[in-house]
Amino acid sequence: MWRLIKALLFLTILAGIGLIAYAYIGPIFFPADFAAPTEEVTRPVTLDAN
Repeated sequence: MWRLIKALLFLTILAGIGLIAYAYIGPIFFPADFAAPTEEVTRPVTLDAN
C-alpha cells in the first residue's frame, strides 16, 4: 500500500512540475496557443444620468 501512495505522490509532483514548465516554456514554443484574441468589440453604453 505504501508503494502505491509513493507512486501517486511522485506522479502528482511530476505532473505539477510539468504544468509549471509548460506555463513558462509554452509561450516560447507555442505562441499562438497563449495569444489573446485580437478582435475589436464595440458595444453601445447607456448612461443613466439624472
